[in-house]
Amino acid sequence: MESCASLIAEQPHRLPPLQAATSRRRTLAVGLIGPGRVGSVLLAQLRAAQERLLRDAGLELKLCGVAASRRMWLDCDDPELNAQHDAQTWRPTDLEQFAAYVRGDGQRHAMLIDCSANDAVASNYPYWLAAGVHVVTPNKLANSGPLSRWQAILAASQHGARFRYEATVCAGLPVVQTLRDLLDTGDQLLSVEGMFSGTLAWLCCHYDGKRPFSALVREAHALGYTEPDPREDLSGIDVARKLVILAREAGWPMSLHDVAVESLVPPTLVHVPLDEFMARLDELDAPMAARLAEAQAERGVLRHVASLDHNGRAQVRLQVLQASHPFAHTRLTDNIVQFRTQRYRDNPLLVQGPGAGPEVTAAGVFADLLRIAESLEARA
Repeated sequence: MESCASLIAEQPHRLPPLQAATSRRRTLAVGLIGPGRVGSVLLAQLRAAQERLLRDAGLELKLCGVAASRRMWLDCDDPELNAQHDAQTWRPTDLEQFAAYVRGDGQRHAMLIDCSANDAVASNYPYWLAAGVHVVTPNKLANSGPLSRWQAILAASQHGARFRYEATVCAGLPVVQTLRDLLDTGDQLLSVEGMFSGTLAWLCCHYDGKRPFSALVREAHALGYTEPDPREDLSGIDVARKLVILAREAGWPMSLHDVAVESLVPPTLVHVPLDEFMARLDELDAPMAARLAEAQAERGVLRHVASLDHNGRAQVRLQVLQASHPFAHTRLTDNIVQFRTQRYRDNPLLVQGPGAGPEVTAAGVFADLLRIAESLEARA
């Protein structure tokens, strides 16, 4: 057998890796919607990587525009948009016009990244995909909203443009991709169980009875671990959405109303103004103290767990787990997901790591962008 060195010596025409990458240079026009906490971090990550991706992978990321709720910036107005963190030239937001501008004449690869949490934005996905524009998002509303819209998105994505949404579940952790790989290789999902909220994971890990639960909620709110309104975390609805996303990924036509959700918000506080809710947080203390006493009596720990079984039963609730359970040893804002499948029936597959924060969420979105870019053909 000839050595690798001799083969290389006999093929002087072979291009070195850098030239090979450059020879299939691809340009991806990108428009970002929602330059908030995650969107602004993503913009910084994209800008920091532009030179490296062009040099090493032959991928030119061209930021064509940024759209906020009321105004948008386009590079035709501001040629320096790709180098700026805060664009100066703006016009009123028009999503139809914005998408058309990013798409251009249809001859280039185009992508819209939705970092908003806006249901109206998500309703545009089928139209953008049908027009050949790739869509990447951490917005959970499209995948967990009306089933008919989800089906329309899937149908539109069958015609060339791709739709990716890894960061809708557990931020940057490879949860959706892991499930997709299992199913695509012929495995069968039996159940999913997980801690899908970094906020509730942090609260459960810190709640030992030495401080009132309300004090921990206030601390988490001050640290930015909760949503601006902590009820969005404490209600369990956000976790339920993630469970619906995984169920639909597995081919189960589940909707949000199919999930039994235990809210940690007392009924008397559900509809009061935010300021009043924060002032009355101590009303959470007695019910939570009772739950903690129950866990301690059983020599277990309290954890906020979402589960989905093979019969389609889905629930989100506080559970008492024994110390031997893998969920009992999570840290800080860790998310953890346990897949039980035909292959992993006796020893479930676990995915664990930080599941909250703009940096890891933005990185999950960025990874989806790169997965799509890798499949793009070079265009002149």
